[in-house]
Amino acid sequence: MSSHIVVRKCVELSEFQACVQMQREVWGESDLELEPVTGFIVAANTGGQVLGAFDGASLVGYTLALVGFRDGVVFLHSHHTGVHQDYRDLGVGRMLKLFQREEALGRGIRLIQWTFDPLELRNAHFNLNRLGAICRQYKPNLYGITTSPLHRGLATDRLLAEWQLDSPRVIAAINGLSKPIAGESVGIEMPADLERWKQSDTDRVKRLQDRLRAEFTECFSRGYAAVGLGETPTGTAYLLVPWNDVKTDAKTEAKTK
Repeated sequence: MSSHIVVRKCVELSEFQACVQMQREVWGESDLELEPVTGFIVAANTGGQVLGAFDGASLVGYTLALVGFRDGVVFLHSHHTGVHQDYRDLGVGRMLKLFQREEALGRGIRLIQWTFDPLELRNAHFNLNRLGAICRQYKPNLYGITTSPLHRGLATDRLLAEWQLDSPRVIAAINGLSKPIAGESVGIEMPADLERWKQSDTDRVKRLQDRLRAEFTECFSRGYAAVGLGETPTGTAYLLVPWNDVKTDAKTEAKTK
């Protein structure tokens, strides 16, 4: 089915309006918390990205990215990526991210960042394992308490993903050639019953969120980076390694090519 999908830039007002409508469907937020159509138009006209995945004339997924500038480096902050519920698990999200990467590299942009909820393990697997992003920052309650039912009234704690577009790590990941990073590592455990807790035990999820906030913050302060998600005997764990090891591994791999 994904062979019928075409990813391209959104350019028409009707396409930007379709992105707003999909945003409403995916996140279920109130109109006060939606990114308005003007935000998409401004992003598209100021060096950001509004990318759409289309099945014929129908928008089935989109990505919105804004221009960022820090420490003398221009980058993109990928604010939204949403896929229609009928098109999930078909590779549409991956198509959007790979197009996003190529479009950015074509303009000399080498870094894209975005935030994601550490409680959403499918997103974590996609971001870290399949795309090769890494995380070195934890953002407590970044967006405040929202009306979205997806957030369940919890604080919007987020991990900041860094996608170094032309790094050996990213190139290996998107080609399915990633290798484990040798050396010291630590794990942050996620319970096997997490998805059930989300449906029926918000208090337990809140306690887990508090633990994650403390553990990630402590590990990041010691110079660790989250680089993957893996299975454990009791569930799943985030894998963290010293950031210097990630940089050294990338440099060594680059020299051998």
